[in-house]
Amino acid sequence: MHRILTTAVILLLGCSTPMTMDGGTGGGATGGGTTGGGATGGGAATGGGATGGGAAMGGGAATGGGGAFDPCPALPAPPGNAVTVSTVAGLRMALTNAAPGATILVADGTYDFSGGNYVYIDKAGVTLRGQSGDATRVIFDGNYQQGNGASLVNIAADNVTFADITVQRAYDHPIHVIPAFTNPASVSGTRIYRVRVIDPGQQAIKINGDEPGFMYTMNDGEISCSEIRLTANGRGQIRDNCYTGGIDAHAARNWTIRDNRIEGFWCPMGLSEHGIHCWKGCRDITVERNVLIDNARGIGFGLGDAVDGRVFGDNPCPGVMNYGAVGGVIRNNFVVTNSAALQSSQFGFDTGISLEKACGNVQVVHNTVFSTMQPGSSSIEWRFAGTTLTLTNNLSTHRQQQRDNAMATSAGNVANATPAMFVSPSTADLHLASGATSAIDQGTSVNAGVCDQDIDGSPRTGSRDVGADER
Repeated sequence: MHRILTTAVILLLGCSTPMTMDGGTGGGATGGGTTGGGATGGGAATGGGATGGGAAMGGGAATGGGGAFDPCPALPAPPGNAVTVSTVAGLRMALTNAAPGATILVADGTYDFSGGNYVYIDKAGVTLRGQSGDATRVIFDGNYQQGNGASLVNIAADNVTFADITVQRAYDHPIHVIPAFTNPASVSGTRIYRVRVIDPGQQAIKINGDEPGFMYTMNDGEISCSEIRLTANGRGQIRDNCYTGGIDAHAARNWTIRDNRIEGFWCPMGLSEHGIHCWKGCRDITVERNVLIDNARGIGFGLGDAVDGRVFGDNPCPGVMNYGAVGGVIRNNFVVTNSAALQSSQFGFDTGISLEKACGNVQVVHNTVFSTMQPGSSSIEWRFAGTTLTLTNNLSTHRQQQRDNAMATSAGNVANATPAMFVSPSTADLHLASGATSAIDQGTSVNAGVCDQDIDGSPRTGSRDVGADER
């Protein structure tokens, strides 16, 4: 059904009277260095060109049609014993003293993490969230400081929720899911929800275990309903031949990446990683209902044909070595590229969806890829011997192609779509226009459970439309 994607509405949370904790330096919960400045009132992020731009985007959050489909609701009210903090020092103390399962609320303001400060969550079940429920009003600013705080928010325990906060201008990664610094172990149950990640120094959200070997891995997590963006000013801070990207997952298993808006990951020189990249032996990853705008590369499973990664004992891909990704599904995503500046950069727009050494029959179904220029590679491509996938009902403006002896079962896909087939590609609205006769009702059947709804949550019944939108 045709609905218009909008900025997700962020509701203010009602809450019981929480305990307040401020002052003190704690015992290293946020790392060494100075405590940094306290919170300042107000809302929008400041400094270094990190721009506002509204609340965190839910890529599939839609309006119209009665509004029944809401994949990005506000979190429930916090418990009555939640701790509220309003300075960096208070946050450090709260994290140091937190019991497993604690909730910490961060008051509105801009928090200065200069001087090597960083957030380190190593207690299971902790929830760290903005008190107001509006990520634009709670800003963690790393000021591109090198040192202990190179990654600004570090999640190193099971079942942690991080929500309703903007994290910007980290020297490396604004959010990093990692094994604990001491007594390392695998991490599971991470939830990153309704956040804004603006202008990272490297990848915006990094998920990785110990390398090489991957004795400790990151499993069963979710990144959803968030805005992840590299602005023009932030682009000038990228180092190491464009070593940046949106979400970068190494050897992760059973993660869901959904309903996010990811924008602007490219450089004038060098080639950025993907807006969403799962590789080095990722397995059973679901990527759905995301909107990716003006990224050099959109969605990637795997990279290259000889990269060491996680090895699974059940041998999921017999005869395939160094697999980049195993299984999983990529469905109902919009990938759109309009930027003239991106197009004139060294590498331009490389690819919308790529699978490289991705085995175990990855499902790539009902995606839409639009670009105003010929991609350097293709709209959708699958590469290297060992890659196996099912490619069904995908719509693109340019070629969908096999490379280097990869294998795909392909049906119902449509390439060479024209701009007139979409409602407003210049604003990333790739819903089908009424005249898109080569896509409307032209899809093939898909097994139940693989892709039963479209990007807006509308059911796919009867003859299927090709692409992410079911008109």
